[in-house]
Amino acid sequence: MEAAPYHHDVAADPACGAQAVWLRAGDGTRLRAATWRAGERGTVLLLQGRTEYIEKYSDAARELGLRGFASAAIDWRGQGLSPRPKRDPRVGHVKHFSDFQNDVDVLLAHCDALDMPRPWHMMAHSMGGPIGLAALHRRPEIARAVFSAPMWGLPLAPGRRALAWGTSTAATLVGLGDRETPASGKVGDPAAAPFKGNLLTSDPDMFAWMKRQIVTHPELALGGPSLGWLFAALREMNRLAREAAPDVPCLTFLGDDEEIVSKDAIHVRMKSWPKGHLEEIPGARHEVLMETPDIRARVYDAIAAHLG
Repeated sequence: MEAAPYHHDVAADPACGAQAVWLRAGDGTRLRAATWRAGERGTVLLLQGRTEYIEKYSDAARELGLRGFASAAIDWRGQGLSPRPKRDPRVGHVKHFSDFQNDVDVLLAHCDALDMPRPWHMMAHSMGGPIGLAALHRRPEIARAVFSAPMWGLPLAPGRRALAWGTSTAATLVGLGDRETPASGKVGDPAAAPFKGNLLTSDPDMFAWMKRQIVTHPELALGGPSLGWLFAALREMNRLAREAAPDVPCLTFLGDDEEIVSKDAIHVRMKSWPKGHLEEIPGARHEVLMETPDIRARVYDAIAAHLG
């Protein structure tokens, strides 16, 4: 197993630190993964959002470690240090969201090979939401789930939604799916954005930490999504909306100042989840896991109680 780079200088690791390696997915894609063996109460699979990377979840691993849990994470294909599109590595691109299930599978196989503590749980943020929801239908070894602002829908007005479907479909059909989506707006990369008006967190210290990671290691940064990513995401969100909730206990967090994903889609899904509970957080933005210290303490204590 080949060791992979890990940027300790911008991470917030638990005492045991991260063990980063290169893994090979079933379709041959080389992916960076990391584990933090910080506790024996179980292992939490950290499923990142779009633009994110392992180091950004070192704080989550630290918080979970303080509560007795080990963690594992992977850089999704197309972001972090995993392979990116050759034409423009700054564009977030994937042809099919089902490709991400290869990444989930290799991460679980890695946890199995390392005999990571059981039970295994899942904590998925934003784009990790649909990936994690699809994984719950496929991987019965995931005992419990936590979602943070899951991307089960996008807050698009009817006109923009029709335009998104039309342009992304046309671009994909004519072979231009790897082009960046025009006018994709604020893409969540804090390196180029001031704290004021950001959509991620109300905590200036956490925002500065996220920004320092990308400024120090610009190879971790990611720009807007491709038209192919948009087409694949719209299709996957529609597909998952038609499926019944899995028979897995689920805790979902949603900030009341959320503007990146659809709050309506989250409410609809959680109302239909028999073993699900939605906790709305006053004053929180998209990155509920990276909010102010009081919010983070409340959220991680609730996660630990949910996971048991």
